[in-house]
This record gives sequence, structure tokens and C-alpha cells, in this order.
Amino acid sequence: MWSFSAWRRRRTLARNPLDPALWTEVVHGLPILDGLSADELQLLGERAVLFLHAKRVSALPGVELDERRRLHLAAQAQLPLLHLPELNWYGGFHELVLYPDDFVSPQKHRDPAGVVHEFDDERSGETSLQGPVVLAWPGVESGGGWDAYNLVIHELAHKLDMLNGGANGLPPLHREMRVSDWASAMQSAYDDLNRQLDHDPHANTAIDPYAAEDPAEFFAVTSEYFFSAPDLLEHAYPQVYAQLRLFYRQDPLARLHKLQHEHPDYQEATQG
Repeated sequence: MWSFSAWRRRRTLARNPLDPALWTEVVHGLPILDGLSADELQLLGERAVLFLHAKRVSALPGVELDERRRLHLAAQAQLPLLHLPELNWYGGFHELVLYPDDFVSPQKHRDPAGVVHEFDDERSGETSLQGPVVLAWPGVESGGGWDAYNLVIHELAHKLDMLNGGANGLPPLHREMRVSDWASAMQSAYDDLNRQLDHDPHANTAIDPYAAEDPAEFFAVTSEYFFSAPDLLEHAYPQVYAQLRLFYRQDPLARLHKLQHEHPDYQEATQG
């Protein structure tokens, strides 16, 4: 059956073909893509091109963008969607704004007594329901390793979460998934993390304690770990890993284990 959206994608790729040499350079600079098949990498590259065609990338003074850096950003953005149906998963925004460094974001917080506190918060990324995705370029550039950090995936997980409205840690689940299973896994792990921090605010938790801020941050942080430190996430919260595996329809841990088994030097690098 003829599809207008498929025709438009083919036309966009025909007019903006993926540069094989440049794409190879980008892939080599993103270790979290290691172990993907040639077909997966080709699909990821094409989706990165389509992403850059669909979204405005606005670089503020101090951020120098060339095509390699744009693809570096887009590849990280598209990795979570690699095996999802080609729906408009990132339809909730049109622009990414890149700052040259961490930026100050005005915040308001209402305490339990009803008093509103206003303050400036230094951030490397920010996502709002109606606004653009804001990223500090150093965070974008340093993402892509197996080191439990990926700013792009973290902030775009918020946009997936917001597809159901406000960010609450519950993105639109696939038909075969059960909300009760998701809620049980996420709530149990979220409560466990908060118990640890209530007992000791400086506890050396298995995942970033920022995940304990609220359910939305828990989903964003665990999504970040799912792709950049799947071994740590699965060891700490296996049920959370299982739910994210169903949602993203990927298994980065299996890919990481295969790489470590086949390349002993890779195991040393990821554990170093």
C-alpha cells in the first residue's frame, strides 16, 4: 500500500544522502553503537538524517556545528527509537537549542506549607511540555560511551514521557505491555532508591540519585542507564531493565555482554 509518509522519507533521503565516510566516523566516536549490525547502523544513520531534516537545531554563539557534530547528536537521539514503529515519537517538539556550556534556568518550587520559592538552577539540559529541548553542547559531545551518562537520551526520554501529557514516568506503552507491570517495576525501584537516600543522603547508590527526584526523572535516568550502563541498571533493578527492554524493543545488555565476550580488551575498557 502506498504511503505518503514513506514516500516523503525516501525523497528526503534521496535529496540528503547519508555520507558513508562521515557516518563511519560518527559511529566510531559513539561506543554505545558498538555491536549493532550493519543493517541497524544503516537504519540508524538514515533516521539520523531524517531527524535533522525534521528538527531545527539552533546553536548559540560558542557552539560550532558541522555535519559530523550534527550527526553525533542525531545518532544519540535516534538510538532509543531504532526498533520502535515509525510513529511520530518525537512529534512533541520542533527545535533543539544548544548552549556552549551549562546554563541557568529560573525555577519555582512550592513547599508543603504552600510557600513558593524562586531560584536559579544550573543545568546541562532542560525539556518542557511545549518548548524545545535545550542541551549544553559539552554534554552532547561527551555522550556516547558505556559510562552511565547520556544527556541526549535523558532529555529526549522526557519528551517520550510527555506524549501522554505531563511528565509522570509513564510513556505510551506498546499494546503487549501492561501498565500494572510497568508501574510495579518502576514504583518498587523508585521507592527503594528513595529509602536508601532517606537513610543516608550521601549514599553511594547503584544509579544516579537524581533519579529519586520524581517519577519523570526516574524514567529519564533509567533510560539513560539502559543504553549507556545496562549492566549497572540490570544488576540494581532487573524488573526496570525488563520493562525498558520491552518498551524500547532493544537489549543493550546482551549486546554489551557479546562485545565483552568476543573482545577481552573491550571488557577492560568498559570496566575501566
